[in-house]
Amino acid sequence: MEHDNLIACHECDTLFRKPRLAGRTVARCPRCGATLYSGVSRKLDKISAMTLAALITFVIAQGFPIVELETNGITSQTTLFGALVALWNEDMQIVAVMVFCSTILFPLTELVALLYVLIPLRAGYVPPMFNRVLRAIQFVRPWGMIEVFMLGVLITIVKMVSLARVIPEAALFAFGVLTLMFAVVVTFDPRILWDLADELGDRSQRPLPRTSADSAAAAMTSLDGPPAPPALLEPSPPAAPDLPPGAPSAPPQG
Repeated sequence: MEHDNLIACHECDTLFRKPRLAGRTVARCPRCGATLYSGVSRKLDKISAMTLAALITFVIAQGFPIVELETNGITSQTTLFGALVALWNEDMQIVAVMVFCSTILFPLTELVALLYVLIPLRAGYVPPMFNRVLRAIQFVRPWGMIEVFMLGVLITIVKMVSLARVIPEAALFAFGVLTLMFAVVVTFDPRILWDLADELGDRSQRPLPRTSADSAAAAMTSLDGPPAPPALLEPSPPAAPDLPPGAPSAPPQG
């Protein structure tokens, strides 16, 4: 039994042959009804552009202040990294590490890893360590919580309005846009990239198409005619064996 082009149901572990789906059709397990995989569009231009835009927005959100507070003539503002430093200095190291991983490390890892595999696949080749990078994407994806952080910031702003003057800064709008972008990026199933990698691998094993130089060489060969066959040599007669001294020679044949 061939072990390629197979898929196992993640609910009942039934093994099926994996057909190629067209459009947005869905393959379901006939035993338990779970969704095996979806045949979404394989055009990578949109998801690549969205991932690159999300990475740029992520840099903007990390580099600018989130809000500015003004109370009794005292103005204070901070970035997300500054808030992490403040949590660390207040002996809240565990909270600071959790916020850092869920709002900076894991989302950044997912965006960079997606671009690492999407750009080479669009160019027509599979990048090194392809399988490990996709497994890393599937591992860090549930831990990215930009939307939870954005919800917490909005609740804090609403509560702080009665105590101080709150001025939204560029990072707050960047985080809002980033939340929407991540909602689009998360809908993309990374398992489709394995199918694309298999197709590229099958394509690389096919014979290469004839180039213009090969066509020109074939045309010159046809003008010169087929190559001449090798000349046939007549076999030479066997040499007479040497006679011992004193033996009579054979009589000449008439």
